[in-house]
Amino acid sequence: MVPPKDFVGSQPPAEHTLEIEPKARFELIDVNRMISSTDESFEAFDKAVYCSYHTTAGYLDQNFCERLQNDPESVATYLNTFRELFPPDADYRHDQMDLRDELSESQRLVEPRNADSHLTYISSGLGNVVTYENRPDKPVFFVELDGMSDQHSRKRRTTVIGYNKSVKESSIVCQVPVSAHPMDSINLRSDGLGLYDQLNEMIRALGIKSGRIDMALHHSEQNAGLTVNEYETLLMRDDLIDVLHNPMRFVAEKGYNMLRDPRAIPEKAKNYAKYDLVRAVNKFIDKTGLNESLVERVLDKFLSVPASRFLRMKRGVSLLVSAPEGKEVGEIIQGTYQSPILVQWRRAPESVRRLNVRFVRFE
Repeated sequence: MVPPKDFVGSQPPAEHTLEIEPKARFELIDVNRMISSTDESFEAFDKAVYCSYHTTAGYLDQNFCERLQNDPESVATYLNTFRELFPPDADYRHDQMDLRDELSESQRLVEPRNADSHLTYISSGLGNVVTYENRPDKPVFFVELDGMSDQHSRKRRTTVIGYNKSVKESSIVCQVPVSAHPMDSINLRSDGLGLYDQLNEMIRALGIKSGRIDMALHHSEQNAGLTVNEYETLLMRDDLIDVLHNPMRFVAEKGYNMLRDPRAIPEKAKNYAKYDLVRAVNKFIDKTGLNESLVERVLDKFLSVPASRFLRMKRGVSLLVSAPEGKEVGEIIQGTYQSPILVQWRRAPESVRRLNVRFVRFE
């Protein structure tokens, strides 16, 4: 029996951490169905925040899923347009284990070759933390992009917090130094930057036990975006930068034996790749039934070289705050390899980027 609304409204936020075992490399998993099978009272909360601990599995925004009518086939078709751009086994530097100096010999044997999944995650607009209006009758998809490794299922975790009210406790502006390179990525979790020390100090000062940190580029910042992913040097400084220079770079390799000199892919191969991509986008439009004007916008985003028109990278990301068992004050909750990352595709005028950071408490 579901408790009455006023009863739940008097209760603190409810938190569930779910263990997920994917059955395929690419899979959509309805987290709402998993929660409803264990806690009927959860559906009485007004809001729910969903957190993924992984860099190749996350969530799409609620508004976007509703535009796709929460239909799993439409969502899958949308994501497949990005998977077309980043085929498995292309010439990703991240996947060349002999270059991964941070890995031991034993780690190189088991490390997944999954640069395609990372780039799909970043480009398609997946998020590690998303907030939904709580609608238990609608699916909420945990999007898995790399659920199998050598035929073995990978273990996944997601945390969901139901609450009725969020209160903005404070906000600050942080300055992030950036290089003079026009295309670059900055690890916002880096110890040398000191941003996380500042965030955790604010959490303690505000006494937030359950909540969220929202980080967004200042309105004056242009030609930059934010994501949460693995800050691995070859992935961020080589593969992602290659995509910023040429969005068609990896898909153009597929089937055309261009791996020996991928930076000099002939124009004919690029045109073939664009043709394949147009077919994938048209399939997405046909499946969703969206209007024709969207076709032009989607194709323009994919086929125009400027990264600002290609990546569905966001201007803001969120981090979950939760208190470990027995603790009265929360801390930033995230996976081992997750880092907020600032990506720029044009030089910042003053070699610094500004972030608006907001601290929110759940009640």
